[in-house]
Amino acid sequence: MASYNRVILMGHLTGDPQLRTLPNSDTQVCDFALAVNRRWKDPAGSDREEVLFIDCVAFGKVGQTIGENLTKGRPIHIEGRLRLEQWDQEDGQHRSKHRVVVEQFRFVDRKPGSEKPAERTGTGKRRTSGKSSRAAQPALTPAASATADIPI
Repeated sequence: MASYNRVILMGHLTGDPQLRTLPNSDTQVCDFALAVNRRWKDPAGSDREEVLFIDCVAFGKVGQTIGENLTKGRPIHIEGRLRLEQWDQEDGQHRSKHRVVVEQFRFVDRKPGSEKPAERTGTGKRRTSGKSSRAAQPALTPAASATADIPI
């Protein structure tokens, strides 16, 4: 049976990304967390909201670009895979958590101080504005959609 491990998320950074270099290597690593909201109405008709806080890590050029260009509160669209991390604490307790390993990302809003939305792929290259790429782009926030040339 085939397996598939793919995660696609869009949310806001809960803090400034932490950029570091792996020891004995030139590989950049960026650790950050996303807040992803879900809104719905319960059976009584009341508005409900759930917030998930998701730990993420990005390596290499992708991590470097995220670490150098994003700050707390900025939205981001990421694609990657889940990875299980396990460790033992000093008191002997076994711990584990899932983390998203980011393979690609897109800026969702414009960089503060710039005039046009900065949309790049995780490789750092600008995305072309052809019709075929528009279908794959995520929905923009209302503030960003007012300045973007992407139909909503």
